Amino acid sequence: MSFFLSELVGTAILTLFGCGVVANVLLAKSKGFNGGWVVITLGWGFAVTFGVYAVGQYSGAHLNPALTIAFAATGLFDWNLVPVYVAGQIIGSIIGGILTYLVYLPHWAATEDADAKLAVFCTQPAIRNTPANFLSEFLGTAVLTFGLLGIGANKFAEGVNPLIVGFFITAIGLSLGGSTGYAINPVRDLGPRIAHALMPIKGKRDADWAYAWVPVVAPICGALAGAFLYAALVTPVAG
Repeated sequence: MSFFLSELVGTAILTLFGCGVVANVLLAKSKGFNGGWVVITLGWGFAVTFGVYAVGQYSGAHLNPALTIAFAATGLFDWNLVPVYVAGQIIGSIIGGILTYLVYLPHWAATEDADAKLAVFCTQPAIRNTPANFLSEFLGTAVLTFGLLGIGANKFAEGVNPLIVGFFITAIGLSLGGSTGYAINPVRDLGPRIAHALMPIKGKRDADWAYAWVPVVAPICGALAGAFLYAALVTPVAG
C-alpha cells in the first residue's frame, strides 16, 4: 500500500469511528443518544487505535498533518513526503465525514438541533474565547506529540503501541478536551467540516468557518512545540 493510500485509509477509519461515536451520542433516536462525554472520548481513542493498526505497517500511521509536519521539522521524517501524507490525510478525513453522514442518514431529519449536527463533524468551543481556545488546542497537541515520541521510545510487546496510543488519546480527551472538544489534529476537524458543508443535511447550520482556523493552526503550532521540547529535553539525555 502506498504512503498516500495508507494515510487516506487510516485517516478515513479514524474519522468514521470518531465522528460516528459523536453522531451516536448526539443525534436523535440513535441507540447511543445522550451517552455522554466518556463514550465520545472512548470512541475517539478506539478510532485512533484501529486507524493505526490498519495502516501502521505501511506508513507509520501519522493520520495527523500536525504530527507529520512536526516530525519533519525535527528531522524525524522526510520533508519530501509531507505533501503526500497531508494530501492523503485530508482526503481520508473528508471521506470519513461523508461515510458518517451515510451511516446515520435517517437521523439528520429526526434531529432538530443544528449545533448538534455540526458537532458530529467538527469541534466547537464550550466557551468561545479565541485566545483561550487556541491555547487549549496548542497545549493539547503539544502534550500529544511529546507523549507519542515518548511512547515510541519505549520497548513494548510487539503490536501493543497502537493500543497504548489509543489510551493516551482517551486520557487527553478526558482531561484536556472539555474546553474545545480537543481536535488536536487539523484534518480531524477540517475534513469532516468540509463534509458537513457538502452533504445535503436537512436543517443544518453554517459550518462556522470563522472558528475553523483554530483547530488547524493551533495543533500545528502545538505539535511543533511538543516535538522540539522532546528533542531538547529527552534526546540529549538519551544520547
